[in-house]
Amino acid sequence: MTKISFLNQKSYPYNSSNIQFHEATNSAKALCIVALRVYNHDMLTAEVIRKAPKVELHEHLDGSLRPETVLDLARKKGMVLPASTPEALAEWFSKGSDERSLTLYLKAFDITTALMQDRESLKRIAKEEIEDLASDGVVYAEIRFAPVLHTKEGMTMEEVVSAVLEGLNEGKMETGMEFGLILSAMRDQSPAISLKTAELAVAFSDRGVVGFDLAGDEAGNPAKKHIEAFSFIRAKNFSITIHAGEAFGLESIWQAIQICGAHRIGHGTRLTDDMSVEDGKIVKMGSLASFVKDKRIPLEMCLTSNVGTGAASSYSTHPFPLFFRNGFRVFLCTDNRLMSNTSLSKEFMIAVKEYNLTLNDLEKITLNAAKSAFIHYDKRLKIIYDIIKPGYKVLREGLGS
Repeated sequence: MTKISFLNQKSYPYNSSNIQFHEATNSAKALCIVALRVYNHDMLTAEVIRKAPKVELHEHLDGSLRPETVLDLARKKGMVLPASTPEALAEWFSKGSDERSLTLYLKAFDITTALMQDRESLKRIAKEEIEDLASDGVVYAEIRFAPVLHTKEGMTMEEVVSAVLEGLNEGKMETGMEFGLILSAMRDQSPAISLKTAELAVAFSDRGVVGFDLAGDEAGNPAKKHIEAFSFIRAKNFSITIHAGEAFGLESIWQAIQICGAHRIGHGTRLTDDMSVEDGKIVKMGSLASFVKDKRIPLEMCLTSNVGTGAASSYSTHPFPLFFRNGFRVFLCTDNRLMSNTSLSKEFMIAVKEYNLTLNDLEKITLNAAKSAFIHYDKRLKIIYDIIKPGYKVLREGLGS
C-alpha cells in the first residue's frame, strides 16, 4: 500500500482520546474536542477514505451494475431503456432513492434482473462487481443475490450460481480481492424454492458460497414461513443473514433471530422500537435489543438505501450512530450501489460528515465487519491483521497522528 503524504500540514492528533487534559478546564476540553473534530473532518478527504481498507457485507449483485454495462447488455437484447447515456441512466436508476419512492426503487430491478438471464452476462456483471469494489478500497466483500430470479430464460439455479462464481473468481484473480457469495431466498416466494436455495448454498459451500439470506417485503411475509430452509441450513452448520426490521417492526427481527437462527441482521433499523433514548444515549432496552447487543449479533447498516426507501427519514435520524456509540456491533454497507448512487467510500464519508466519525471510528466499523464475515476464523484474522490494521496504520502516519 502506498503511503499517503500531506504537504504543508502540521501533525496534530485528531482523535481526542490521544489528548491528556489533566490541567484543562471543562470548557477548554470542550473547545479542544470541537477543534479536533473539525480538523479530523477536514483531513478525512474522499481520497483518504477511498484508500482506507473496507469490508462490504451487504451488497446485492442485481443492484450494483455499471450503467455502461446495462446499456451494452440492453442493446444486445434489443431492450428499450428509459435513458440512452450512462449519466442519464444512472440518474434514472437512482430516481427512486432520490424521491424516496420504494415503488420506483424496486421497479429498477425489473431492468437489471432481465439483463441477468444468461451465463455470459452473469459472469461479466460478477467480475465487474469485484473490480468496482476493489477500486473503492474494499478488501473483502460478501455479495448476495437470489438465483431463482435469473432462471426466466432457461438456466437452472445451479447454472446461475456457477456463472456468478466464475465471474467473481475472475475478478478475484485480476484484483486480488477476496469475496464470499450469499444466496438469497425471497419472502414472497414458495418455501419449496427457499429450501432449494438453501440446499444449493450448502452444495456450493466449497466453491465460494458462504451464507444464506432471506430478502423481500417483510409485511405479510414472515420469515418463519421458510423455517424448513432455515432448519436445513442450521443442521448443516452454515451461516444465515436475514433482512429484518427494515420496513417492519420488532416481530420481524425477533423471528429472524429466535425462530430462524440468523447470525446477522440486514438493516435492523426498527430495533430502536425496543429502546428508550435520551440525548443520544440509550437509557433503557427491552429484552430483544439487549440480546442483540449482548450476543454481538451484527447489524448490516445501509445509510443511503434506508433513507431512500423510507426505512429512515433522514441521515440525521438514522439509528446507526445511536447503535455505534452505544456498543452494538454495527458496520456500514451499500445495499445497492446503482439504485442508491453510492459506494462504500461514499457511505463512510456520509458517516464522517453526519456523525463526526474519526479515522479510528472508521477502522472500528471495518473491524466490526471483518469480525462478522461468514468466512473461517483464520481467514478473518488474516484480513484483520495483514490488511486492515496495517492499512489504517499507514493512513494515520500519513495524517500525522
